Amino acid sequence: MPFETAPRVVTVVGPTAAGKSALSIALAHELGGEVVNADSMQLYRGMDIGTAKLTPAERDGVPHHLLDIWDVTFPAAVAEYQELARAAIDDIADRGRVPLLVGGSGLYIRAVLEEFEFPGTDPAVRAQLEEELSLIGAASLHDRLRARDPEAAAKILPSNGRRIVRALEVIELTGQPFTASLPAPTPHYPSVQIGVDRDAAVLDDRIAARVDLMWEQGLLDEVRRLIPRGLREGRTASRALGYQQALAEIDGSLSSEEARADTVRGTRRFVRRQRSWFRRDPSVTWLDAAAPTLVADALALAREWTA
Repeated sequence: MPFETAPRVVTVVGPTAAGKSALSIALAHELGGEVVNADSMQLYRGMDIGTAKLTPAERDGVPHHLLDIWDVTFPAAVAEYQELARAAIDDIADRGRVPLLVGGSGLYIRAVLEEFEFPGTDPAVRAQLEEELSLIGAASLHDRLRARDPEAAAKILPSNGRRIVRALEVIELTGQPFTASLPAPTPHYPSVQIGVDRDAAVLDDRIAARVDLMWEQGLLDEVRRLIPRGLREGRTASRALGYQQALAEIDGSLSSEEARADTVRGTRRFVRRQRSWFRRDPSVTWLDAAAPTLVADALALAREWTA
């Protein structure tokens, strides 16, 4: 599809707990829009409480796409998400509605909005690297990545075994640094990107309150229901913030207080990485999520774009 005739997408981005979901509902009602989820953990069936997934009632009649599409045993696949998200956006636009791409997973959003093709995969190479991961640990593989691609290593946490393995796999298959495989930004869809954020101290408090609410709403029971469905075996789902800590509490390796505190710390670190990712993008227009004019300001940006 030529860029000039591609659907115009309204995108709402920003860190966890800033208020993206509430804003997207308001925009959808005003614009006649439908939401395409861009939160990587909300793609998983049954992972509701720990991902702050809106309930059907909270969606307030706004159609949502790409929620609950993967089993918890499914490893994250950005290329598959890209295909599904673009199909949803095209379908929404074909029906005369406005597509709203909403979430805090920066790579997923970039994969949809830009011409972004992913390096292939090799099951044998992947299997060998995953075996090494289990034998020597993520930190040792991260040291190897730092030697081969310092820029990639600086962007990937030493504990994130899944991303380290993928980076090393791409290096092995292409003979180039992992960062060299990421394309220069070329838009696939015309898009206005609205960023929502809050004062850091306020957001820290909101994260702590959200984590307490997760436990009060029954996160442990949710995790217990997901264990027979393969949560422990899920390479992506089992490491999700809140779920990893809830599993540890169920296993007795963390107390409830320790599990909550670790989830708060992990979420705050994740928010800093989200900010770093999105703030590098000059196409994002930032709004204060606490401002009384938030919806009106976001609506003005969106209407100017979709008119």
